[in-house]
Amino acid sequence: MPLTALESLSKQLGWLCWHGLKLRRKVVEENLRIAFPKVPQAERDRIALAMWKHLFLMICEIAHAPRKLHRTNWRHHSSITRMKEVVHHLVSERPMVIISGHLGNFELGGYLLALHGFETHTIARPLDNLYLDRYVNRFRGATGQYMLPKQGSGPQITELLQQGGTLVLLGDQFAGKGGCWVEFFGKPASTHKAVAVFSLGSSAPTAVSAALRGQNPLEFRMEIEAITDPTTEGFPWATVPLLTSWYTKNLESLVRSHPEQYWWVHRRWKGDPSDRQRIRLAHRQNQAA
Repeated sequence: MPLTALESLSKQLGWLCWHGLKLRRKVVEENLRIAFPKVPQAERDRIALAMWKHLFLMICEIAHAPRKLHRTNWRHHSSITRMKEVVHHLVSERPMVIISGHLGNFELGGYLLALHGFETHTIARPLDNLYLDRYVNRFRGATGQYMLPKQGSGPQITELLQQGGTLVLLGDQFAGKGGCWVEFFGKPASTHKAVAVFSLGSSAPTAVSAALRGQNPLEFRMEIEAITDPTTEGFPWATVPLLTSWYTKNLESLVRSHPEQYWWVHRRWKGDPSDRQRIRLAHRQNQAA
């Protein structure tokens, strides 16, 4: 089917999920209330409906990408903000860490970056369905994006960064009670410490980015929200909590600019930090202020 027809179909399926089947409706509504407490209910409903369309269209784009995106035509489908600065880091002998989230078409983000000629390694949990996992990994690796398992890949990551490779991570996943608690849309959210550890431990330039869809399907802007370098003099994010807070704040900024392209279906806010963690969180916020 042509993408124009699939875009219309995605809109209808999105309406069915939100208004008909009401899939994960309570979770989505709760997340949107946390993120946008002052936004009218009608606007939050619009964001939720648009999100469902985005999710279905994302699947369609993944299916079409291998046939329609090539090294000869990527300029017609994507662009990169701050390209000169990003390319400088990608071609240097130093490692680089790129942090994204469940925003835009993050699957195509790594695909497009590799299509530009920049080999990347991405950490991902294997999917429960074996056949779907094989299909997705074939897609991910088609242009030079290599997948690392979420569990047990520490030595591989260390070697990759020592050799000056590029590591791509999702920075908005729930990390459990023992994670690093930082503010996300004004509420504490548990975040994996390893993301910041990889950057600080290897002194790697770190970028916060997202592959945001434009006006039409398979049209993307690789938005670089922020870049920081641990080797700069007076580097202000020299601890795991500070760097985690930095990239989470920048991810939040990207989500605020395109809320309809964020995965509000997953529970980003689970549980509460302990009293000790609350004190530490308040102390970091006072330092940042």
